[in-house]
Order: sequence, then structure tokens, then C-alpha cells
Amino acid sequence: MKLLDIGELARRAGVSAATLRYYEEVGLIRSVARHGLRRQFEPRALMQLSLIALGKTAGFSLEEMRGMFGPDGLPELSRLTLHGKADQLDAQIRKLTTLRNALRHVADCKAEQHMDCPKFQRLLRVSSSARRNTSKSVAVPEEAGTAMVCHPVTSLSGRRS
Repeated sequence: MKLLDIGELARRAGVSAATLRYYEEVGLIRSVARHGLRRQFEPRALMQLSLIALGKTAGFSLEEMRGMFGPDGLPELSRLTLHGKADQLDAQIRKLTTLRNALRHVADCKAEQHMDCPKFQRLLRVSSSARRNTSKSVAVPEEAGTAMVCHPVTSLSGRRS
């Protein structure tokens, strides 16, 4: 079996050698030999790095991913954990879709000023209350993304259009 030098592994995986050293330090990958001062890795480290990249994209922490590899370095993925992360992503997608729809509405709203749009005012209120309640999630009411006809109203600034 041909070992991969740290530089070759970094090039093929699209990460820096410093990243590889850090992943080794935290237990995500393991070098199996040294050639001089340069670490050497088994070819399966490429598969491990692909899984790490996928896990990062899905929102797994490095700590969570460390538990996804067995002692032999092969993946041991908990189906329950994967379902849980998929459910979290579904919830995030729903919230972001609702937010996108609300923003598109505000961008296309016929109200003269954004502050005259009732949907925009509701979005501001929800955003403000969500910020007080949590710092990480995007909280948008489900109805914020639904179709709504805007009529001139008194804006938050007190102007009437």
C-alpha cells in the first residue's frame, strides 16, 4: 500500500497541511508513519476527509464527527444521529424558505416605503423577539412567507401613505 505524504494528501483533499495536522491533533485522522519530519497517511484518509467535509457542510461539529469514526478509522455512522441532523436541516430549510419569501415580498411590495408594509413590520417584530429569545436560529413566523396584499397603513414612523 502506497502512503500519502501530508503535502500530497492536502493537495488531493483541498485542505491545508495545517488543517490535516489539526485534524490529527483532535483525533479525526491518523498518520501511520513519517518520512523524515513529514507525516504519512493511508489512502483511506482521503475518504475520511471527504466525510469530514460532508459533516461540516451538514453542520456537525468536529467533536461530533470524531465519534463517527471507529478505532480503525472507518465510518461508524449512527442512523439516529443522521436522522436527527436531517430533521434539524429540514427545520432550518423551512425557516429560511419562509424568510426568503418574506424578503421577496418586501422587495416587490407596492407600499411606498418598506415601513408601510404590514408584512415587513411583522418580520421586524418577529426578528426582534427571536433575537431576544435565541442567538443562533432564524425565527420567522410560518405566515410571514404567505401571500399577502399590502394596503397603505400607518407605518412605525407614524406616517400614513
